Amino acid sequence: MTKIPVTESTEDGAKSGRPQDRPASKKGVSGTEARTSPTQDEDEKLQADLDRFRDLALRSQADFENYKKRAAREKEDAIKYANGGLLDRLLPIIDNFELGLEAARSEGENSPVFSGMNMVLKQLMDFLIEHGVQPIDAIGQPFDPNLHEAIAHEPNDDVPENVIIRQSRRGYRMKDRLLRPSSVVVSSGPV
Repeated sequence: MTKIPVTESTEDGAKSGRPQDRPASKKGVSGTEARTSPTQDEDEKLQADLDRFRDLALRSQADFENYKKRAAREKEDAIKYANGGLLDRLLPIIDNFELGLEAARSEGENSPVFSGMNMVLKQLMDFLIEHGVQPIDAIGQPFDPNLHEAIAHEPNDDVPENVIIRQSRRGYRMKDRLLRPSSVVVSSGPV
């Protein structure tokens, strides 16, 4: 009796017999080995992706550092100028008080009303200075549009052109910021 070789069916229905009847993998390398060794193009693509993600990570880190610095600076400014709104609203009250002081001066500088108002004004000014607010002395100074607001020009033989003759409203600075410009009359020079 002759023996018939037994063949086994595979999933796709093909029959295989002996190992030499089965198809060989490429170049003698098994299928898993062929899939795991990337080609040159794949290496370059992976390297480009790696470089792109590394650059993205460095940019994100730099953006975060800049954000932290900006947030710290904004917090510092908020603390430094926290009273700015309150002090700014106090300035018109001081202006009116100074006008009242000028009216009290007409009664005489030895008047008790004038002396009392002068003491209160000194206390108010000390309070402002204590909180970083400095009055801007404008009379006799050259006109500076960053500090002064010109409300008029007047010819004057004694004062050179572009120098402040009078101040109608005092200006104030808070630390390095301008709270309010001085309202001034500027000389336009000799007639």
